[in-house]
Amino acid sequence: MLVYGKNVLKDVESKKIRRVYLSEGFRDKEIIAYLEKNHIHYFYRPKQQLDKMIDRNHQGIVIDMDSYEYADFESVLKESFIVALDHLEDVHNFGAIIRTCEAAGIKSIIIPKDRSVRVNDIVMKTSVGALDRVNIVLVNNLSEALKKLQKENYFVYSAFMEGENYKTIDYADKKVLVIGNEGKGVSHIVESITDVKVSIPMYGKVNSLNASVATGILIFEMK
Repeated sequence: MLVYGKNVLKDVESKKIRRVYLSEGFRDKEIIAYLEKNHIHYFYRPKQQLDKMIDRNHQGIVIDMDSYEYADFESVLKESFIVALDHLEDVHNFGAIIRTCEAAGIKSIIIPKDRSVRVNDIVMKTSVGALDRVNIVLVNNLSEALKKLQKENYFVYSAFMEGENYKTIDYADKKVLVIGNEGKGVSHIVESITDVKVSIPMYGKVNSLNASVATGILIFEMK
């Protein structure tokens, strides 16, 4: 997997890095010292070559690292608070949610395999290092995964525009927060197995929040 940027380099575990490509003329002594200290192979290449590898602002550094390894579903069963994303599509939202989860001490996020965000270079950069401390679990069927969690005494709370005020709910000790798709919200099948629908009251003319913002509000209330 190709990722990019100076901050990402320092956030990724060095043992996961295969090699680093630097733009010709790259002069950041701190970065070069970091590469040499961690015995990371690096090579200089024309900027045009790096531009072909990454079509975004790579800051003159492209990192070739091992593919991201998703965690097993069984690993979430030791957690008391899990976040599940019901076919989220925006990678920037995904990265921001990973950062929020890490800040709140949440260790696991569940996503479905189909029609959903995946871990990529943008998610890696947006999450700013949090991805190494939050497990992403990829499941074939999100609703079935949630049913399994319910059998393990987890309560499923799904975010809806219309539901119980998030501040008035007495949350269970073992819980899953489901955040829906940016446009369609939580799917009907997940809605059908949801234990409690939670909502954030809106007092202005805007009737909805960005998915990552809503996730942050709900997570810190539910903690």
